[in-house]
Amino acid sequence: MKIRRLGWAGIEIEHDGASAVIDLVEDLSSMEAFVGPPRGPLPPPRSTGGVSLALVTHLHGDHADPAALGRSLAPDGLLGRPRSAEGEPLETAALAWAERGLAELDRETVEAQPWQTIEAGPFSATAVPAVDGFGDPQVSWVLEAGGRRVLHAGDTLFHGSWWLTRMRCGPIDAAFLPVNGPIVSLPHRQPPSAIEAAMNPEQAVLAASILGAERIVPIHYDTIHQPPAYAQTGDVLPRVEAAAAGVEGLAAVPLAVGQTLDL
Repeated sequence: MKIRRLGWAGIEIEHDGASAVIDLVEDLSSMEAFVGPPRGPLPPPRSTGGVSLALVTHLHGDHADPAALGRSLAPDGLLGRPRSAEGEPLETAALAWAERGLAELDRETVEAQPWQTIEAGPFSATAVPAVDGFGDPQVSWVLEAGGRRVLHAGDTLFHGSWWLTRMRCGPIDAAFLPVNGPIVSLPHRQPPSAIEAAMNPEQAVLAASILGAERIVPIHYDTIHQPPAYAQTGDVLPRVEAAAAGVEGLAAVPLAVGQTLDL
């Protein structure tokens, strides 16, 4: 299994001639009015047009890009996503753009519940619990292929299901975890909270430790930083590396955008 880090939270997984993507995003224009333009590249996967499995952790515009998913998925590709949100328009406003776009995709789609497993090609993916910083539906994904297992946690908060995830899915070879610990103030979620809307470096390392991960690969940092709407915590990678150094058997493996981890 080879995993290539795409921009922001996106990754591409290749195994046995097939490919999968998680949280593929190539365009942040739907969010620029609030968080500004991206501060780093958002490259497409190498396998555009031939992706067997595309997974989405949640439907915010920085994690779900319907146009990119449409370009990347093979005609018989499978899309896995969390359940649709329910509520009044203001309650679901942050998801509406992605919902409309995904509804127009001509691809088989599964709205996965926690602990549900879907399969495509050599890949088996289980949706596991996650907690969105704004109360919107979210899952993390445990993906397996060729005897290797990775977890991708979108932009979840720290929560109490890490232990269950390890018990039910097994130990993780590489945990791709959000680390930017942002303080966020957006129009649809007022008054703002002074509590971080995704895991900070120390919380991510603790989650990786509980999961029994051999490697923590930081994601969800640097590309978006636009105070006061979206303010990343400081010294992200040094803090991940310092915290991981105190956990026996856990290695911090930062990947540059476009760099590949070979499992």
